[in-house]
Amino acid sequence: MDGKSAASAVKDWLAREKLESREVTDAQALIHLHVKYPPTKQGHVFNVVIPKNRDLVLIYSITRVDEGQQNEMRDHGKEDPDAWEKWLHDTRIQLTRSNLDWVLHVGKPKDELPGPLQAFNLSRPIWFDGLSQNEFMQTMRSVWLSKLELIHQVKYAYGKGIGKPGKVDDWEAKKAKQRTTKPPKNEPKSHSIDTDETGGFGSDFDPADWV
Repeated sequence: MDGKSAASAVKDWLAREKLESREVTDAQALIHLHVKYPPTKQGHVFNVVIPKNRDLVLIYSITRVDEGQQNEMRDHGKEDPDAWEKWLHDTRIQLTRSNLDWVLHVGKPKDELPGPLQAFNLSRPIWFDGLSQNEFMQTMRSVWLSKLELIHQVKYAYGKGIGKPGKVDDWEAKKAKQRTTKPPKNEPKSHSIDTDETGGFGSDFDPADWV
């Protein structure tokens, strides 16, 4: 299987499962889709990417933590820094056991106090030699269930929030760096995968992309 046939197969599987999707511009990918999953009114945006020069499909989903929940986390860190650090540590161990790749975006420390959890990105690659409809859909399901688990975990500990996505320090720093840094000429092609978390979450879908 090559990238072209993999892209065709993925589109066919999404159509068969009646999953809403749309293609987004991505110069680093053969195809980059925003997929609404699960197929309900409260579906979240999943990214399905086949990067150039890589023999794999990457599935990932990004979640921003609500501003109100971030405030609660910050208060928790002030009242009991050790307990907040343990919550983060336990969350990292939990995600490591999930058989997914993950990134937690934690806010910058302030007055030597650890920052709040601001966003998280869960992902899993599928190489072409193991790509099938079952493997693709089971991966979508695994990413969703792990995402949902962490969403409920945050809500249980820090409330429902105020319905407003909080800031993400890492993304703001990345955007600032991109504005001031020009790429060198004749830069060699990179085979790394850039999930570009600073981008949009799919405005055509329901705004349920934060906790």
